[in-house]
Amino acid sequence: MTAPSSVGLSSEARNLHWLLSNLVEEVPGILSVAVVSSDGLLLLSSDDNRNDDARAAGTGTGKRTGPRGSAADLATVVSGIGSLTVGASKLMDYGPVKHTMVAMDEGSLFVMSVSDGSLLGVHGSADCDMSVIAYHMALFVGRAGHVLTPELRSELRQSLENESTGSPR
Repeated sequence: MTAPSSVGLSSEARNLHWLLSNLVEEVPGILSVAVVSSDGLLLLSSDDNRNDDARAAGTGTGKRTGPRGSAADLATVVSGIGSLTVGASKLMDYGPVKHTMVAMDEGSLFVMSVSDGSLLGVHGSADCDMSVIAYHMALFVGRAGHVLTPELRSELRQSLENESTGSPR
């Protein structure tokens, strides 16, 4: 897995890219990671090249390693789950949602609040240690949450848009 290039970005953006890469490389069982803004836009992903690979592969008969293999699809799922759980929390009047975990036969999905509505989503393998992933996600949130300012979110979003169009930073 490779994180998007961080060339030409601010030191805060480069640090977030490093934290994301470190999370993916150091924690066994993580298949992909996405950081999503409060409005559902992908800000950071562990696997920017999988978008093109997944669309080129079509439906194939091989096992997928993520939601349609696409970072944008993972961001959509994370945003949807985040929205659903926030709505449930408001309906039940139990306070803000801290994290959500979805266990499936072939993997797990973890969603954790980062800051001001942003979300960290992790797609884990079927044999991942859920407590280890949750612990490392909490570390990421603790380190990244305070620097994820509106300006930095805008810079990260622009960086992803430039990568998808091939424009220079």
